[in-house]
This record gives sequence, structure tokens and C-alpha cells, in this order.
Amino acid sequence: MIRESETPMSEAQPQTYPEIRDAVRRLCAGFPGEYWQKLDRDRIYPTEFVRTLTDAGFLSVLIPEDYGGSGLGLGAATAVLEEIHRSGCNGGACHAQMYTMGTLLKHGSEAQKQAYLPAIASGELRLQAFGVTEPTAGTDTTRIRTFAKRAGDKYVVNGQKIWISRAEHSDLMVLLCRTTPREECAKPSDGMSVLLVDMREAVGKGLTIRPVRTMLNHATTELFFDDLEVPAANLIGEEGKGFRYILSGMNAERILIASECIGDGRFFIDRAAAYAKDRSVFGRAIGENQGVQFPIARAWVQIAAASEMVDKAARLFDAGADCGTEANMAKMLASEASWYAADMCIQTHGGFGFAEEYDIERKFRETRLYQVAPISTNLILSHVATHALGLPKSF
Repeated sequence: MIRESETPMSEAQPQTYPEIRDAVRRLCAGFPGEYWQKLDRDRIYPTEFVRTLTDAGFLSVLIPEDYGGSGLGLGAATAVLEEIHRSGCNGGACHAQMYTMGTLLKHGSEAQKQAYLPAIASGELRLQAFGVTEPTAGTDTTRIRTFAKRAGDKYVVNGQKIWISRAEHSDLMVLLCRTTPREECAKPSDGMSVLLVDMREAVGKGLTIRPVRTMLNHATTELFFDDLEVPAANLIGEEGKGFRYILSGMNAERILIASECIGDGRFFIDRAAAYAKDRSVFGRAIGENQGVQFPIARAWVQIAAASEMVDKAARLFDAGADCGTEANMAKMLASEASWYAADMCIQTHGGFGFAEEYDIERKFRETRLYQVAPISTNLILSHVATHALGLPKSF
């Protein structure tokens, strides 16, 4: 097993929240590569890791102190997730709890907050499922078809969702559905509402969860709703305004996932630099060759630059400023930088990069998840073009 070591470049990188970062690194040391490799082979959810993070309070950093959390900002949350990924662990098993609860916190009633947030903060309840994407809608969220019809003191939900992670490991789900047909709305984004679904009561009573096996261990599922009854009291905010509520949480999601990409990138740079110094071919370390040095250096440059954008977006978010453009830029830059670093690390290790024991191939696959797909890149660039450059919408 290759030894882990810090490089001079990584030591030169300034860090925010050093106490949080150090605590996260110490926690992650208890979950080495062997732990993740074993889970990955059989697609097992990292229950022990998530429980340990919860008990340490890291998953409740954004929940206000009045509800049992730490009451910290998004900057602190990005530090947590970055260090999780830099340590070789995977925050994808639990990161949704940080941003999905924002919909409840910002738009829920006080009764809803009191009922759920303290239990989420303590770990008694898990809010890990975020039901938005549908097979026929894709990234055009205004075309979702899952419909919730009001019937007295409840909603009756019918429809389907796809690519919903962690549904089998969550007690609650934030569900976006239509409550008014699209054709009856003044704007396509009108007529959607957010329901907080208690998964413990829903499964088998109108909700069916079907696992979707993918190239990595991400607990991905498909959901089917067949006359699922949800109490009307579980409506978050006002009926018909759900699209706006969901959008308010997507900036946080993009910034947090961007921070994971930064952590992944630094993981790959650390491993590549250590291997380049230790691996000898033709009587000298391969790191003495510029053909090996320069790709590592370029990866570091790209990650360092992307990190600045992530930090800027988090600062704007915490200040309550408009950060949509910066959040989109952060996710695109960080995901592309981490993907370059992942490829560089594989190339540096050669055949050993594909060996399970080095952990490179696992992290390579996990990083691919966060690499922005072409359609998502187009959406991000469209957002930047219209909001930052003032150009008309292209689609």
C-alpha cells in the first residue's frame, strides 16, 4: 500500500476552519481504504461512517443552535466535505442532509422545524433523500409529472422519480411534485409544491423503492408513487411555490459538491506526488522527469484556482448575497479540475492505478459522478451567460 504524505504545495495552500479540518481528518483516519473497498465490492451503505459523522456533529453544522445544530455557515460545511474527500472517504453517502434540510429551515413552518430539525441534528432522523429528477423530464424540472392531488387533509401522490440517492437509507424525503398541471400555469415553473415525505410510513403503502445498480456505490434508486397519501401538514411553504424553494437549496448543493471535488482533487495530487517520489524506474524516481512533474503541477494549479471560486461562492452564500452565478462556476470548475487530477493520478501510477489496494480506481469512479455531464455544463454556461453577461436565454 502506498504511504500517504503531504506535499510542499499542499502545505502552502491556506486553509479555513483549521480546527474543523483537523477533527474531520482524525475521524476519517478510522475509516481507511480497506473499509471503503469492502463496502464498494458489495455495494453496502457506509452506515458506521455516517453514524460517526452524525455523532461528531459534522452533519448538523448548518442547523441553527436553537434546533440542536452548530449554527455555522456554508464555509464550515465545505471544509467538512473537502476534508472527508481528501482523506479518501466519500461524503456522497450523507452530504444531502446538509443541503436538503435548507428547504425545511428556510421555508418550513415553525411547527415543522421543531418537529424535525432537532431529530435530524441528533441523528434520530435522517433526511438524505431529495426527490426531483424524473425519467421523462431530465434537467427540465418544469416538466415533472409526479402529481399530488389535495384530498381533504392529505395529498395523494402518483408518479415516478429516478436517480434518487440514499432513499433506502433515509427516514425523510424532500419531494417536488406538481399540484397544478403545467398547462394551467402562467409560468412553467409555477404549480409545483414541496412535500416532506416520511419514508418509514410510505414504503409499502404507496411508495416502492427499486435499487439501480451503477458503476459506483452510491445507493441509487428509482421511486414509484401509487396513491401515496401524505398529510397536508407536510406541505413545506405555500402550494405552487415549490420550484423556487428547491432552487434556493441548489446553490448550496452546488457549492458543497464543488468542495467535495476540491477534496478529491487534493487526494489525487497527494497520492500522485507521493508515488512519483517513491517509484523508481531506470535507476531514479519517476518524479524527476518533467513529463511526470508537469501534469501533477497543472492539476494543483487547477484545483487551487477552483478552490478560490468555491470559497468565494460560500462567502456570498453566507452573506445572503446572490450567488447563483458563482455557485454554478464553482461546481463546473471544481468538477473539471478534479477530473483532470483523477486522470493525472491514474497516469502517474500506471497499471497500479487500477489496483484496488491503492484506492485510486475507486476514487476515480467516485469523481466521475461529480464531473459535470455535457447537458449540465450547458445549463451552467447558460446561467452564467444570462445572469453574468446579460445575454438572452439560449434554451
